[in-house]
Amino acid sequence: MHLIIPFAASKSEAGLVQQRQLELPNLSQLLRRLQPAPAVGGDALSFSTPHEWALAESLGLPLGDGQIAWAAYQARQKPTLAQLGGAWAFITLCHWQMNTHHVAMSPPPLPALSQQESTDLLVAMQPYFQEDGISLYDDQPGRWLAHSPTFQDVRSASLDRVFGRDLEPWMPLSAMSAGLRRLQNEMQMLLYTHPVNDARLQRGAVPINSFWLSGTGALPVEYTPALPQDPPQLVDNLRMSALTEDWTGWSQAWQTLDAQQVHTVLQAARAGHPVQLTLCGEQRSQSWRSGSDSIWQPILRLFRHDGIPDVLSSL
Repeated sequence: MHLIIPFAASKSEAGLVQQRQLELPNLSQLLRRLQPAPAVGGDALSFSTPHEWALAESLGLPLGDGQIAWAAYQARQKPTLAQLGGAWAFITLCHWQMNTHHVAMSPPPLPALSQQESTDLLVAMQPYFQEDGISLYDDQPGRWLAHSPTFQDVRSASLDRVFGRDLEPWMPLSAMSAGLRRLQNEMQMLLYTHPVNDARLQRGAVPINSFWLSGTGALPVEYTPALPQDPPQLVDNLRMSALTEDWTGWSQAWQTLDAQQVHTVLQAARAGHPVQLTLCGEQRSQSWRSGSDSIWQPILRLFRHDGIPDVLSSL
């Protein structure tokens, strides 16, 4: 059992206030039972998040900042696309907020986006992508799989990196960046007058005015997905409250997570099952794993880790 918890820590002043007051009894007990691995350092400006690195490593995916081939991995799961190979990307429909000095993004997924709306937009946008040698395939409402050699060497930022921030530093990096930006501009003009947006505005939903490229890259031909008997579980309980800086909601979500999923892992550890917990912040992640017990382990557990606020502040 491997539980990966993204957004486990905050770096903002308001978030740190809530973080210092967190009481997570199950997490505290679990960390005492497990053995810590070295923290995996990162950079707040890296294109890939610590939780993406942790999940990719668990799945045996090749690692590269902004080049973890999530879209190619997703395509492998679809029988109709699995044999295509090559480079892929996610195209995620989104709403860009035009501010005075920068452009920011509302948190995806877009609210009230139906499968029919997503399909209608795919049909309208597909010809423009095809002109650039990019084929689009439906994945889920508001997100498509894009297939093209263009994405082989593109570095793209995770959606979790760009929300609420100036988008300029996070735009995809490659020799093809200019073409991708032109395509974004063309889609913004198309979307501005599309009937789907007219209908969304009439019912008070935010319009779709752009797309974001992520999950770019190709899987090696010899790649075989890691299929553990108990695959890693990445929980998103803390995601939205962290991204929207609702730190009271984040604290409450942490307590619920502690009482439910963390408690389940603690029970498994007590029963002698191998478990792993990975806590991920904005810059770093750290894992704790089951280890072989000695007669000294019950005593060592009493002194094994710092308090929860100290553990989280290190992420």
